[in-house]
Parts: sequence; C-alpha cells; structure tokens
Amino acid sequence: MSEELLTTEHKPDFGENYPLIEQLRTGTPLSSMPEADMPALCDEIRRFLVEKVSAAGGHLASNLGIVETTVALHRVFDLPHDRLIFDVGHQSYVHKILSGRIDGFDDLRKPGGLSGFETMRESPYDAFGTGHASTSISAALGYAEADRIAGRETYTIAILGDGAFTGGMIHEALNNCKKDLNLLIILNENEMSISKNTGRFAGHISKMRTSKRYFRFKHAFVRFFDSIPLVGPRINSGARAVKRYVKNAFYGGVYFEDIGIKYFGPADGNNYAVVRYLLEETKHKGGSSILHLRTVKGKGYPPAEADPAAYHQIGADYSGNFSSHFGEKLCDMAAEDDKICAITAAMETGVGLSAFHQRFADRFFDVGIAEAHALTFAAGLAAAGMKPYAAIYSTFLQRGYDSILHDIALQKLPVRILVDRAALSSADGATHHGIFDVSFLSAIPNLYLFAPMSFASLDRILDASRDTALPMAIRYPNARENPEILHAFFENGAPDALIHADFTDKEQNIAVIVTYGKLAAEALTAAKKLTAQGFPCGVILMELLKPYDTSAAEVAARLPGHAAAILFMEEGIRNGGAGMLTFDALRRTHADLMKNKVTDILAIDDNFVIPTQNENIYRTAHIGANDALRALIHLLAKLKNNNS
Repeated sequence: MSEELLTTEHKPDFGENYPLIEQLRTGTPLSSMPEADMPALCDEIRRFLVEKVSAAGGHLASNLGIVETTVALHRVFDLPHDRLIFDVGHQSYVHKILSGRIDGFDDLRKPGGLSGFETMRESPYDAFGTGHASTSISAALGYAEADRIAGRETYTIAILGDGAFTGGMIHEALNNCKKDLNLLIILNENEMSISKNTGRFAGHISKMRTSKRYFRFKHAFVRFFDSIPLVGPRINSGARAVKRYVKNAFYGGVYFEDIGIKYFGPADGNNYAVVRYLLEETKHKGGSSILHLRTVKGKGYPPAEADPAAYHQIGADYSGNFSSHFGEKLCDMAAEDDKICAITAAMETGVGLSAFHQRFADRFFDVGIAEAHALTFAAGLAAAGMKPYAAIYSTFLQRGYDSILHDIALQKLPVRILVDRAALSSADGATHHGIFDVSFLSAIPNLYLFAPMSFASLDRILDASRDTALPMAIRYPNARENPEILHAFFENGAPDALIHADFTDKEQNIAVIVTYGKLAAEALTAAKKLTAQGFPCGVILMELLKPYDTSAAEVAARLPGHAAAILFMEEGIRNGGAGMLTFDALRRTHADLMKNKVTDILAIDDNFVIPTQNENIYRTAHIGANDALRALIHLLAKLKNNNS
C-alpha cells in the first residue's frame, strides 16, 4: 500500500479505484457478491480507510486490523436483524462501509457528519450507541435476554478488544451470561495477551482447535459415543473434562467455559476464510460463545503495523497543550519529591504522562479502563502518605463519581484529580463532551476546583498542590494556550491571582461577562462587540471555581458598584453549574452589591449538544459570542426598564 494515499487530494473515482466498494455503494448486497471476491474487497476497504481517515482524521490502526472479521460478520449474520455491537466503537468504520454509509466518510467526525463511533440515530445497523469502553457485553446481554424472553432466534454479537477486559463492566456482564442465549462475544486480541499461548505444543493445540478436521472429528466423536447405551454419555462427559483440563493447561479458555460460555480459538482474525468458518460454526452450535481472534493492528499498511500507537488516531496532536505541559511539570515536581506518583486509566499519551512513565516507572500506574478503581486506588495511596495525581478525561471521570464522593472527599484525602478534555468535543461528539464535571464536582464537599487557562496558572496550582490537605480537581481543555486570553488576562494581572479581569474602565462598564475555561475567547469577542455599540463591557475570568464563596468574593471585588448587567458564560451544563452557584454565592454574601444588578446565565441547557451538518458547536450549544451579545442586549433592556 503506497504512502501516496496520505496526500491524495482528488475525490476517488470509485469505479476505477474501488470497483467492489462501488458495487456496494450502488446497491449490490454484500451477500450476493462472490465469495472469491472477499479478499479483494478487504484490500479495497483498507485502501479506502487509509485515504479517508488520513484526510478527515480518526481511528485508523484499529480499523485496519478488523477488516476481515467485520466482512465475515456481515456475510454470516443477517444484519441488522441480528445485531452487532462494537466496544468503544472506534473500530466500527468497516461496519459503516458495509452498511450503506460509504459516502459519509467525506464528513467523518465533522459536526453533523458521520460519527466516529456507533450511534443508534445514525443507522439501524448500529444496535447500540458507543463511545466509552467495556459496555458492549452488558448491552449485548440485554438484547440477548430480551430475545430469549420473546422467543426470537435473533443473534447478538459483541466485539471487543483485549484492552476492554481491563474494565470491570466486562467481567460483571460475563458473570451474568447464560449458556443458552444467542450471544456471540468476539475477543479481538491485537495488543496484549489475555492468556499466555507459548511453546510449540500450545501453538499446535490452537491450530488443531480452529481446523475443519478438528470440528468434523469432534462431532463424529460425540455422535458415536452418544449412540452407545448407558456408558456413551459418561464417556463423552469424561472426554469433556479431559479437554477442559488440557485447555486450561495450555491457553486458559476454561475461564469462559467455567461460566457457561463455549470458547473457540485463538485463531487468525486477519484470515477471512478461517474467521468465516468459525463464525458459521459458532452460529450452528448456538448458545453463548466466545470467539478469540488475534489480529494485527494497522494490518496492511506498513507504517501503522510498525507503529500502531502512532496511527491509533490520525490527527491527534498532544504536543504543546495543557496535557503535555502538565506532564512536563509533574516530571519536574517528581524529581524533587519521591512521594509524587501518577495514575492514568489507559490514556498515558493523551493525558501527557508518557515522559513520567519513562522517568519514574515505579511511581507510574496505568490501571486500564477502570476509572473508579483509579480514584479509589489514588485514595489509598494518599492515605498511605503518597501524593497521587490522577489524570482522567472529563467524560470518563463520570464513571468514578462514587469514588470521588465516598472514598476521597468524605475522608478528606488529598488526591489531585487532573480533569483533561474539559470542554465540548467537536470531533468525537456527545459521548466525549467534557461539560458535566463542574456540575457534578461542585456538589461534593471538601473539594477544591480550579480551571487554569495559562501554563503559568497551571504551574502555580500544581506547586500549591504538593502540600494540599484536601482533594482538588484541576480542569483544562484539549488545547494550547490562547494568545487572546493570555493578552487580555495575564500580561498585566497579578501573578498569583486566580480571578482576572479585562476592563477598559471598571467605573464605566455597564455590562460584565463572568466566565471560565476556553470559552473566555468567545466572551472577549462578545464584550468587544457590545463595547463597539456604545455599552462598555468587561470580562472576568475565573480560575478558581470552588469554594464558591471564596471565588464569589474575588468576583465581587472586580464588579462595578453601579447598576449593571452581569452575564455568566459557561461551556458546561447549566443545572448545578458554576453560573448558578456563583450567582447564589454573590446574592448570599454580597446582597447590597447585587441588588442593582440584572443577571443571566448562558450555559448548555438540558441536552447533549449534537450539532447539525457543518454547524459550529458553540452555535449548537447556544453559548457563542453572538449568543452572549444577544443575552447582554436583553439584559441591558431589562436594566433600562428597572431604572425608568
């Protein structure tokens, strides 16, 4: 496969470059295409993915590795009557190609375009919305149980990577599986091994169990001894016990069969013929089954095969942003303090901890896809006198809410939580929006909440965190420093301040916007537009959100004493957010100041923010500069009426 695909600028001629995909695109059912064409179709799909994902950005290596398996699934099962659920869903691109969404790849991961994950609103072929890991078996189990109750013969297939097994939900779901369900679980092993299959004999056993001759012999063996009166069934039972012992000794498939799930594999998941045969075999046998496949991440594209981590997500740049700066700063701190340790939940690179891992391996912990465990584990470290820093994406921190509340805050343990990706996520969509953390963290006592918007501020907060006596959360977006925000709030501000103001003239300002996070850039634009209309407007940037009485006192000191319109702008959910709590604190503690003010909150209302085609995500959420300008004009009209 040529690297020139990465720089292709013209729209491909499907008839010339992708003749088999063109057949699918123009309505030819996959089921009617010749079996002999399937290897060529797999090759076309790989070339198509490299071209499209390289242009649009997205997950490449994982999709290249799952091509043959996905094609075989679509050939063997009756989709969407049968259901296919991908864990996380970032490896569902091949599934989208095969289910009528080929043309959508030009708008992959764009607002209103083709989602980078499975989503039920996009296609009936997407049986369940995904985006977070380790949910697939639970959802598939729900479908399978519903089918059992209704007497349907429908199959449900969950396909998950080996990394998903680090998440507790997978094991909770497996614990509830029944052997008589039409449920197939495909374990796609592409990086780490769940069980050690080493040695020539283990390799021979694996090859034997996935061959047609093995299954033919097994069926004949069972039929022969079942036909012998009295002793036959006992012989078969003894043979199964021996088989289970051998399997346990050499590749551990007994883990699944102990909980009533038939185990097949491991097998080559990049061999279409092998995968198709095994799928047909599991479907024929019925009941709950595990099919263990081994695939090569980045298969068919040499750069991705050589470095699958680099090609896991095309277009992801982690350099120079708040995450990488945090990682660099933590390394400096750890070099001076041997009690500092770092925790991530399977996001080492994304949260900026790769260098920390290399330099301080004995104090670095990647706990896998287990956010709740990560936080309670951090609580244990803190209780033992260590200084833990747990870096977790905002959208995944939701999974650890109980651990923060019960195990950290209630016990006043000084865990430092770094809330990464704290903002709207334009490319990844609603499953990855970091818009709920302020609301749910604000409800937790004994917790400090910061929102630094300069590297210098982040450094000051991290320096102070070394000796904190209470837990704290430090939230920041997946972004670099914004020059406009730096110029407005940090060039002449107090170096140790956590509340900043950008006012032309405080005494002249008739309007003020209070905000936090990267939405401050939109606030500055709105303020300039209002000022240009003859209504001087200032902006206050909060980098300390909680305790709210403390932050409100700092905000009050920067508000004009005369009658004015105050708008709180928030890139977060309105309910229980910083706007509600800041205004509440101002009214309780600065009643005289607030009695001549009119106020409003511009925040994300009760929705998940799903944009339409090519729409700016701030416009979708109704929190952009123009939305703020309209809200301020409405407040000024209200202020005028109050004073007349």
